[in-house]
Amino acid sequence: MIKPVFIDGYAIISDNHCIADADGNMPEALRNDADWDYFQAALDDAALTVLGRKGHEANGNPKKRKRLIVSRSVSGIEQKSDSWWWNPAGCSWREAQEHAAPQGGRIAVPGGRDIFGLFLEIGYSTFHLARAKGVHVPGGTMMFPGAVDQSPEAILAAHGLAPGGERWLDEPANVSLTVWQASAN
Repeated sequence: MIKPVFIDGYAIISDNHCIADADGNMPEALRNDADWDYFQAALDDAALTVLGRKGHEANGNPKKRKRLIVSRSVSGIEQKSDSWWWNPAGCSWREAQEHAAPQGGRIAVPGGRDIFGLFLEIGYSTFHLARAKGVHVPGGTMMFPGAVDQSPEAILAAHGLAPGGERWLDEPANVSLTVWQASAN
């Protein structure tokens, strides 16, 4: 029997709703120590972290956190030496969860864009959306696939999440946080 999971998304975005530059890399302007500390504490508490192959390759795993890498390089779900690898076209989220997180718990989803979009359909329990106010990323990578004219907030609301109150993570740096919750929570 599968134990319950709570799927938590995490992102920091610019004023123009970008999570990365045109090359898919996080610009320095979006890096913030308070946001990073908040995010790392959440990853420490997570039973599993789900991210894309590029994010996995770009970010080492010195704490040896349990990871599920979304990639087309496998046909379904496969355990490799460094983590579980999952192709959603080859098996369902439920099956992937049975293998990678049979104990249930919090599942942290730090992206990137396609992973954020995938979990919109699977269903977030919460989404921790930090905003670096005053930062603009020209030609950047939007947070959700196909989101040209919609803000991440509008997309989260359209998928059944409601915002909690906005609070400062780092007021001098103008970085705020809003935690969005699924209406069933």
